[in-house]
Amino acid sequence: MIKKFIDKLLGKSAGGTQGKSRFGKRQEVPAEVHKIDPALVDERARNVLTTLQQAGYEAYVVGGAVRDLLLGLRPKDFDVATNATPEQVKSLFRRAFIIGRRFRIVHVVYGRGREHEVIEVSTFRAYMDNAAAEQVAGNERTSKGELASMKHAVDASGRVLRDNVWGPQEEDAARRDFTVNAMYYDPANQIVVDYHNGIKDAQKLTLRMIGDPATRYREDPVRIIRAIRFSAKLAALGFKMETKTAAPLVESSKLLADVPQSRLFDEMLKLLQTGHAIATVEQLRKLGLATGIYPLLDVVVERADSPFVKAALQDTDRRVGEGKPVAPSFLLACVLWADVRDGWAQRVQGQRGQRPQPPFPALQDAIDDVFNARIGDVSGRGKLAADMREIWMMQPRFDKRTGSTPYSLVDQARFRAAFDFMRLRADVGEVSEAIAEWWQEFSTADDLRQQDLLEQVRDEQKTRQRVRTRDPVAPKPRGEPAVRQAESEPRQRDGDGDGDDEAGIEVDAGAVPPDGEAAAPRKRRRRRKPRAGGGGEGGASAAAE
Repeated sequence: MIKKFIDKLLGKSAGGTQGKSRFGKRQEVPAEVHKIDPALVDERARNVLTTLQQAGYEAYVVGGAVRDLLLGLRPKDFDVATNATPEQVKSLFRRAFIIGRRFRIVHVVYGRGREHEVIEVSTFRAYMDNAAAEQVAGNERTSKGELASMKHAVDASGRVLRDNVWGPQEEDAARRDFTVNAMYYDPANQIVVDYHNGIKDAQKLTLRMIGDPATRYREDPVRIIRAIRFSAKLAALGFKMETKTAAPLVESSKLLADVPQSRLFDEMLKLLQTGHAIATVEQLRKLGLATGIYPLLDVVVERADSPFVKAALQDTDRRVGEGKPVAPSFLLACVLWADVRDGWAQRVQGQRGQRPQPPFPALQDAIDDVFNARIGDVSGRGKLAADMREIWMMQPRFDKRTGSTPYSLVDQARFRAAFDFMRLRADVGEVSEAIAEWWQEFSTADDLRQQDLLEQVRDEQKTRQRVRTRDPVAPKPRGEPAVRQAESEPRQRDGDGDGDDEAGIEVDAGAVPPDGEAAAPRKRRRRRKPRAGGGGEGGASAAAE
């Protein structure tokens, strides 16, 4: 009995095979079997591998890149694994930076500006039993002082807070999440090293967790989100999550409450910005995780079928697929636009016992309420909030197409994002398609064409003005609505002040005087009174849509 207990501590079974099953069996698969095209390997990743190997270290392409190569796809990102420590890796490259505390890795940077490329280099890690790890009572923030000197530490729930103990490749493979992400490829000799039958799982289109799934989720609850992300990404290729891997997801999701909000926020953005946002929403619903992972993600899933949010998610997937940059501020501005729009309308109209506000202050207050209710205090909120605010605050300015406003708006740093936002609104019928097309042409036209476009707007306004001030129509029989001129009195929802309102003649069912005759326009103008909330800069018409 004592021997069994000792063997258990040492990771051995009575037959001595436990160690082999935990770390798997090393298989070196040749090119004629795996059939990877080495030309698909990025030249910068190849350069990192060559530099490390020439310095006497082992080095392999690892993770999802190997999986994609096996499937005949060109990976977007290349990660490298090596037995060199982070300090040794950093010393070999001119532009290399050690990042992270929980996992220390090296970013080797090529190029500058938007065209730069990062090759992430990690050191083989030892397979550590969490029962033997140092334990802290708090989390990353409250226990920062204790964690500074620790290499392997967990919190009270068993979540790993530090994992920087280096080890052999076989242990590094056992630490990785999924079998299809735990293979190592060396383009120099075209060998794939596979410990956990990742090649077979890739051929069977199966996403399987290495080890006991419930234990792995407890070690790092963010693996739950990674499981969703990979299943969404690979669903288009026919991959399905293994039943045992999927079974503990819902129950384990409670562990996410202990993960810092800033990390969950970042993981949510990965779900939505890796080109598979629509598929991610489908997987969350399919796996029973439509709610409970992160409050803002719950809102995304809830509104994913609404025309505007669905268009935003599809647009994000399209841009990622085309290799174009995407910004979290744009997508989140789309997701939360309904809250901003409704709050804006309520303030302008003086609903819920509030006094009516001018359009722009009303919009600012509505935005503040949405930030407090939906975003909260997360890492990077300062810039994120500023970008989202600019996108929203520019929307009423698109109604102003006279004077210097169009020139100043086009010069704004966030104009393109705000225009794309307005373009989506036009696609779902929130704003006029003609206005969206006008701004599209104005923003790309030369000076002469811009002047022509402004002149066209002025001519249109003059034409509408002549229509609105023409002779009154003949009296209508009693009981029929009289036709009124749209500009004969101020409209409650047109705070533009520019005469840019696209409306022509309106029907006013309450415009019939007691004697059954329509009142003359002159009398109506003498009787009109300014309505509360009218005037000021920027219209509230969008808010009321």
